[in-house]
Amino acid sequence: MVSLRQSFNNWRQYRNTCNELYRLSDRELNDLGIARGDIPFVARRGN
Repeated sequence: MVSLRQSFNNWRQYRNTCNELYRLSDRELNDLGIARGDIPFVARRGN
C-alpha cells in the first residue's frame, strides 16, 4: 500500500518533470524524441 507521503512525493516528482520538459523548446524536445503533447505520458512513465 502506498502511503500518503509517497503518493505526494510521486505527484511532486511528476509535476517537476512536466515543468522541466515544458520549459524546453520544441527543437530540444524533438532532439529527445518527445512531442510536446506527450510530456504528461513521458513524465508519468518516469515515475
